[in-house]
Amino acid sequence: MGNECLGYFELQNKLRPGIGAMLEELVSKFQLYLLSGDKDQDKEWLKKYFPAPGQMFFLQKPIDKLNFIQKLQQKAGSKILMLGDGLNDAGALKQSYVGISVTQDIAQFTPASEAIIAANQLPKLPKLLRFIEASKKILAICFGFSLLYNTVGVGFAVTGKASPLVAAILMPLSSITIVTLAATLTHWYERKILSYK
Repeated sequence: MGNECLGYFELQNKLRPGIGAMLEELVSKFQLYLLSGDKDQDKEWLKKYFPAPGQMFFLQKPIDKLNFIQKLQQKAGSKILMLGDGLNDAGALKQSYVGISVTQDIAQFTPASEAIIAANQLPKLPKLLRFIEASKKILAICFGFSLLYNTVGVGFAVTGKASPLVAAILMPLSSITIVTLAATLTHWYERKILSYK
């Protein structure tokens, strides 16, 4: 008794379920940084996900975060995606190429950003990024199909081998075909990539 310590509680922060696996997947493809307004008491266990020097910054004010994003953008070809969960991230989210607000309640006020994601859905971010890459492929395929279709159509029209009636039928048919192709490919990629089973 007296000055003798009989026990103590130690409170520690921990990652949300699935965030560790998300970070491990992202770090294999992207350069990750942590900008936090908190103190660095969690620095040691976070090194697992941010091992290189200069990847973690603590006690960051909103202007520090904004300046950091601007500095990264000076590198050639840099396109910055930032995740933020508070108003102190607003400037940096707006400055980023893509800003995503993380929220507990999607109905509440969030900083200006390109997207809003519910906090419990955040582990699905790598899948969403893969789906975005697949969507770019879909656009390229549809654009190529459209270019081919129109090149062939102009060739027939210039040589007089296509009557105005045939051209009037084929034009909307090409649009319907491309929309159907885009919808089919998007649905296929969605089932392949975003399947949560």
